Amino acid sequence: MAVQTDELPRKSRILQALEDQNTSVQFDDALESEMVLNMGPQHPATHGVLRLLLKLDGETVTGCVPELGYLHRGYEKLAENCTYYEFIPHTDRLDYLSPLSNNVAYVLAVEKLIGMEAPPRAQYLRTLISELARISSHLLWLGSLAMDVGALTVFMWSFREREKMYDVFEHLVGARFTTSFTRIGGLAHDLLPDAEKMVRDFMKQFPEQLAECEKLLNRNRIFVERCDGIGLITAEQAIDLGLTGPSLRACGISHDLRKAQPYLIYNDLDFDVPVYEGGDTLARYYVRMGEIKQSISLVNQIMDRLPSGPIHAHEPKKVLPRKERVYTKMEELIHDFMIVNFGENPPVGEVYQAVEAPKGELGFYLNSDGKGYPWRLKIRSPSFTNLQSLPMLIQGAMISDVVAIIGSIDPVMGEADK
Repeated sequence: MAVQTDELPRKSRILQALEDQNTSVQFDDALESEMVLNMGPQHPATHGVLRLLLKLDGETVTGCVPELGYLHRGYEKLAENCTYYEFIPHTDRLDYLSPLSNNVAYVLAVEKLIGMEAPPRAQYLRTLISELARISSHLLWLGSLAMDVGALTVFMWSFREREKMYDVFEHLVGARFTTSFTRIGGLAHDLLPDAEKMVRDFMKQFPEQLAECEKLLNRNRIFVERCDGIGLITAEQAIDLGLTGPSLRACGISHDLRKAQPYLIYNDLDFDVPVYEGGDTLARYYVRMGEIKQSISLVNQIMDRLPSGPIHAHEPKKVLPRKERVYTKMEELIHDFMIVNFGENPPVGEVYQAVEAPKGELGFYLNSDGKGYPWRLKIRSPSFTNLQSLPMLIQGAMISDVVAIIGSIDPVMGEADK
């Protein structure tokens, strides 16, 4: 009698999943010709605590089961015991390579729930930091993918540019890594006097440095052969799996939330959505390189059009009042006390807000029962969704190709496990 999967112990369930991927070879018979190999969760090429259980025939992968959850911190449940403000720093720890973008996505969801918008200058600055976060995230992806296939020089070059960006972040928002810069109703503070000059100076010299990386990779026979035709997936398969971001656009699907469901000020900006055919590792490389160039253009447009005005909405019952008001007005002091201790009281209902994060669609679902903290919060993280394509991408590849395929997806386990 067949044993139900949920009755098997955990290790047996994983082995059963491997058998199901290739029903022609049973595990008892495979012991002589095939082997089962653990890759991760400590392996540096898994880009975090990701475990892959691989079934190998020689050096060819015949089955793969990704196992997630080693970095699970229960953020969705934790949010039920945090006020809407208190949860902002936790979003930094999701995709910790683009905390500025995570903050914006979450705050937009909260603002949608309570029914308000930030002032125009805050909208521009939020778009600015989102695109800077995209460049920073893609630079780490570029360096790690290049290093995974042996191009150590590009790793050093990309991290050199990323370090310059961190200097900009430090001056722009006051922190390098976990920024917590966005606030409900606006931003933590306005740009410092010379922050604008730092951004412009970086954008002037960066395209030349990016071109140097391209010169080293685009015509490099080793790099191209390690990526071309590796990790193939069709557009239909990508859609069925729910892939988003560069992984989807590398299959020829022109879907970008900045165009499809515009938010912030993207409707007012001129940019293209890089799309490539092929659905392989090389196509995903070209898409992300194209996105970096588009982000450079977007940042320059924003800096040229940046309006003056407040960066914080003056709605004391919904937004934490500015300190100068708290210290000088009794009503503002009361509002500050109530929001800090009890949170806002949004209307009963539910909202979903998504942004085009560096890795794909990052969405926050909020369900409110009218209290100062969410009744439910769910996170639609692109790394989690994109990782389910690994068994399909890796099937039939060589064991050495697994490293390049994981790098091309660009997962961050902090947001995959949540």
